[in-house]
Amino acid sequence: MAGVQTAVALREKGFDGTITLIGAEPHQPYDRPPLSKAVLLGEAEGSAFNVDFEELAVELRLGCEVTGVRPDAHLLDTADGPVGYDVLVIATGAEPLRLPGAEGVPGVHLLRTLDDAERLRPVLAEKHDIVVVGAGWIGAEFATAARAAGCSVAVVEAAERPLAGVLPAEVAAPMADWYAESGASLRTHARVARVEPGAVVLDDGTRLAAGAVVVGIGARPATDWLTGSAIELGPDGAIVADDALRTSVPDVYAVGDCASFPSGRFGQRLLVHHWDNALQGPRTVAANITGAAPPEVYDPVPYFWSEQFGRFVQYAGHHGGADTLVWRGSPQDAAWTVCWLRAGALVAVLAVGRPRDLAQGRRLIASGARLDAERVADPSVPLKSTTL
Repeated sequence: MAGVQTAVALREKGFDGTITLIGAEPHQPYDRPPLSKAVLLGEAEGSAFNVDFEELAVELRLGCEVTGVRPDAHLLDTADGPVGYDVLVIATGAEPLRLPGAEGVPGVHLLRTLDDAERLRPVLAEKHDIVVVGAGWIGAEFATAARAAGCSVAVVEAAERPLAGVLPAEVAAPMADWYAESGASLRTHARVARVEPGAVVLDDGTRLAAGAVVVGIGARPATDWLTGSAIELGPDGAIVADDALRTSVPDVYAVGDCASFPSGRFGQRLLVHHWDNALQGPRTVAANITGAAPPEVYDPVPYFWSEQFGRFVQYAGHHGGADTLVWRGSPQDAAWTVCWLRAGALVAVLAVGRPRDLAQGRRLIASGARLDAERVADPSVPLKSTTL
């Protein structure tokens, strides 16, 4: 997404120079969200972007792995030989974390690429017993698809609740009930001791039958190839970009899941592994490559969505540093919202089945408006009407 959108945005900005888009995968560039939904369930054959690269005069070099970069020489090292550049945009995304000891075991899968989804389609079609390791966003989405396909699904999570590293306990805890409602079993405080062909063994000795194992325990920026390049990486492995998405070396930008950026809005550096970041960031990069003066600053209100267990979940903002949490409705209801405030200003909103709250909340976060917390707590009052 980030690489394709950068090329498209450059042409929209009037850039008429050569654009080369290099990717390690052999497929036409494609969108990732459908992989855990329509593509996985066999409802779509693929999710290639509807972009005419020939008309845009964008050269695609597919199936070409980049192995390093030499900024002083303005050269990329690739499996097909060196490639020169005037300006380089790094959009290598993130790669899934692997479960230690599970690599090479038959029946163990990740879900990140089109090839991953293609390998998992027959697993769902044959209705295997499936164990999902990790109750994060991707684990929940895969469990949803597997249950829709009629598979028996057990989800194991080392933490005490789903989304433990993402949402506070009082918000994430109600989501545990969604698994049981769908017919999936959720085991928390459950660590995998080992994976064997046909089984997952937990550290308490429990054996779970597993015709397939799907690992969804997180992702990290795909930046190992930059080691030793002089391009600064943070402790999280992300490229350290500035507020214009420039890296620490001249003529190199970074965008999407592989890069962190400083947010003046939230007062900290953010690393956002979501689709909307890969859509919005390229517009800033394209503006700055084509000479925006002063340089355009990237400081979005992060946004993402997830479809799981019959619910549409949306989130906007960043709740780190919030001092007040306000519920709009009950988590026992079909639809509810949580709002986070800091010094009276809305900084994040999570909406389950309430898209209007999300849309209005996103605009309020962007404006920095202060809200009346008592009115926010009344779900019958539109969020936009709660400003002070």
